[in-house]
Amino acid sequence: MPNPGEETPPSDGSDPQSVPCRPGKARQAQESHDGDVPSLCPPQLPTSSPPRVLSMAELLETAQEVSKMTIAHEIVVNRDFKLQEVNFSPSSLESRVKETLHKAFWDSLKEQLSASPPDYTHVIQLLQEIKETILSLLLPRHSRLRGQIEEALDMELITQEAEHGALDIPNLTMYILGTMAMLCAPIRDEEVQRLRGVTDPVQLLREIFRVLDLMKMDMVNFTIQSLRPHLQDHSVQYEQKKFQELLAKLPHSLDHTTEWLHKAAAEVSASSLSSPSHPEVHGSPAPLSLGAVSRSSSTPSPMSVLNQGYMNLLRWEPSLEKYPETLLMDQARLQEVQLQVNQLTIIAAVLLVSSSVCGSALFSSPGFVDRLKRVTKALLEGLPHTRFREALLDISNHVHQEVSESLLQLGYPAFTSDKSASLKGQIRSIAEDDNAVRSVIEQRIHSFLSLHLSPSAQNSCSLPKGLAPIQEELLEVGHRLGSVIHHNRQVYGPYYLAILKKVVLPGAEPEAGIDSF
Repeated sequence: MPNPGEETPPSDGSDPQSVPCRPGKARQAQESHDGDVPSLCPPQLPTSSPPRVLSMAELLETAQEVSKMTIAHEIVVNRDFKLQEVNFSPSSLESRVKETLHKAFWDSLKEQLSASPPDYTHVIQLLQEIKETILSLLLPRHSRLRGQIEEALDMELITQEAEHGALDIPNLTMYILGTMAMLCAPIRDEEVQRLRGVTDPVQLLREIFRVLDLMKMDMVNFTIQSLRPHLQDHSVQYEQKKFQELLAKLPHSLDHTTEWLHKAAAEVSASSLSSPSHPEVHGSPAPLSLGAVSRSSSTPSPMSVLNQGYMNLLRWEPSLEKYPETLLMDQARLQEVQLQVNQLTIIAAVLLVSSSVCGSALFSSPGFVDRLKRVTKALLEGLPHTRFREALLDISNHVHQEVSESLLQLGYPAFTSDKSASLKGQIRSIAEDDNAVRSVIEQRIHSFLSLHLSPSAQNSCSLPKGLAPIQEELLEVGHRLGSVIHHNRQVYGPYYLAILKKVVLPGAEPEAGIDSF
């Protein structure tokens, strides 16, 4: 039984209308501009009225709208986004059920064709589905080819031939394969060609459906790629409109966002009051505190509060805090950035400790730093921060081994037992939360990344001392973080401002930045 094909995100009045595209060839995507997107500045924040209980139909509708919004968002922010075939584990329940049903269907078809006279009931149904699938892959300008397919796969004629026992399945399947070869993406040419060697009609029909499913997925992914520039032009208005509609149905959809901004405001205020001339307090990056206090009061500026909130996401504890609703679609991306930042912190700290113990002569030898970095990175790969302690035990041993081998190769005297123990001990102590080296490195990394929150400041980012060995990785992380935050600020900036003005910073003055970011 053929698998259902993938579908593109549903379209309504606010979505871009997609145009079928021939995979593998450049095409112009048709654009349709939506003139009905409402102005959302300022947005309508929910009132404190009791939550309304939604019906099942409303819940399903809301879930569908959230799904559409998520897919559109993913297409815009994730350049690698594409639909892929779902492959279940062979031992999984889903795989076993699927295989059982498919086997029963194709075994039944084989029995029908082996009967005397043959029963073509299922074959006719399959040919109808194949025809519809092939027609769905055509462009509007393929009117001549469409007519040829309609004529060659005339279902009324095929039904009459089947009733008279004159249905020529091999001839029909060869025509279908020839048409598929014309329409498929270049990557599928080999698979279509291979089907020409399949002689069993049941197996051939089954393989045709499999390859057609792949062709439908190719079509969808090429359409997504073609529409991405258009979606990028309209994504902010689209996401704002959809979120406003969601907020009307679920008035408490900004509760966690409000708590997130409350916490950030308290941290900025505490940092400003405790050390106005030294904004880096308790790990708070300096750039976040610039302009944190208005000219005539101690009220933090909205910009500094929002930036502090964004940076707090890099220290997020999922078990203790709820993620802001406005960032849920980017939660996985930001948690991946958080993991990378934690790993880079450990790598830079290990290299800094090793440098101070080994001295400049060994540390400046060709390839030495790269080898230490490579070993450390490999032992941290895929590990959550909760397992860094055990990882640092292995890292300390491997670093010591690398140091010993390099000293021998360069003709330097080996480390004494005390110095070896010191090197291993200092590396292992990086796992402690209050480790001074780790704290300094983390503060510098966060300070550097905070500059990427503003697109205009990214080009002027200077690398803090001690981070040169991880510069390439840090720039990549900064770019990823800045890209996500920039889009989020564009979409939800009006909501953040409204929350800050109404709830968090009621005393903020206009010149403190309350009307814009």
